[in-house]
Amino acid sequence: MTETAVVNFARDKFSVEVRQIPRPVIGPDDVLLEVGAVSVCGSDLHQWMGTQSWTVNYPVVLGHEFAGTVSRAGDRVTGWTAGDRVVSETAAVIDPDSPLSRQGLYNLDPNRKGFGYGVDGAMTRFVRVPARCLHRIPDSLPFEQAALVEPCCVAYSSVVVNGAVRPGDRIVVLGPGPIGLLCAAMARLQGGQVGVAGLEKDAARLDIARQYGCVPLLGDAVAKWAKETDGLGADGVVDAAGISATLKTALQIVRPAGWISKVGWGPQPLDFSLDPLVQKNVTLKGSFSHNWPIWERVIRLLASGRLEVGPLVGGIWMLEQWRDAFEGMQSGNIVKAIVKP
Repeated sequence: MTETAVVNFARDKFSVEVRQIPRPVIGPDDVLLEVGAVSVCGSDLHQWMGTQSWTVNYPVVLGHEFAGTVSRAGDRVTGWTAGDRVVSETAAVIDPDSPLSRQGLYNLDPNRKGFGYGVDGAMTRFVRVPARCLHRIPDSLPFEQAALVEPCCVAYSSVVVNGAVRPGDRIVVLGPGPIGLLCAAMARLQGGQVGVAGLEKDAARLDIARQYGCVPLLGDAVAKWAKETDGLGADGVVDAAGISATLKTALQIVRPAGWISKVGWGPQPLDFSLDPLVQKNVTLKGSFSHNWPIWERVIRLLASGRLEVGPLVGGIWMLEQWRDAFEGMQSGNIVKAIVKP
């Protein structure tokens, strides 16, 4: 039996197409998940464009932000039965005996491989998922929203776990992409006064930041707003853009003894001095991925309505229309596209 899938088959630009693939065969510790919705990630676009900086196991089905229903459970799986509504973490392959996995930090296991690049992802009808990756979601949370649990977890990790937002703090988020906007929303939930920095072309995204109660910032207004309180700078900065220029900006606008959480990826080398990091006694932390307790907290935030993802969703496309979804995000016309099999 075969299924339709969106497959990234080579490193070359635009090497993504719809193919027929065999329905996955599950092992004793897996479930066969029937996909309800997949959220398109910027990393999916990078693989489509051939610009990713990570190793891809070609050919591979794209999609790592997904929700669905358990169709069948493996022989050793307990606690999950057909019909359960779930979301899945992204760490499809880990070494359970590594020191990091034993600490619960399996997201940082060097042997980790994720859906959509290391193993087949969810842009198809059925996906094989290790049962350890599953989280239950309530009936009140639609699949189209639940598919965004993963990027919300990225933001939670960056702002709450690796940041240090206290009520009344002045926080600047650099980059109004999906992760940046969700980081801004998380910082607002933490009680921060949040400014989101972007470019003129980001007007629509900065409007979404305004919906989250944040202040849109352009050009020189970024530094001015960061230093508006006592002239020393922002208490914290989230670098959600990833290019060297934004890290330089973060070092310029953060206050002494402040913090920077860097969640944006960027392969470019630094072309400036890191002396301000030392002189200001700034804490700089990288933020990558997430783990079990983060997922549980984010699901509660979404299910309770305290965290809204609706403003980010620009449309829903069927699987065969994946190119329209990708192009909509690539053009910047929409923030998040949802694909349904």
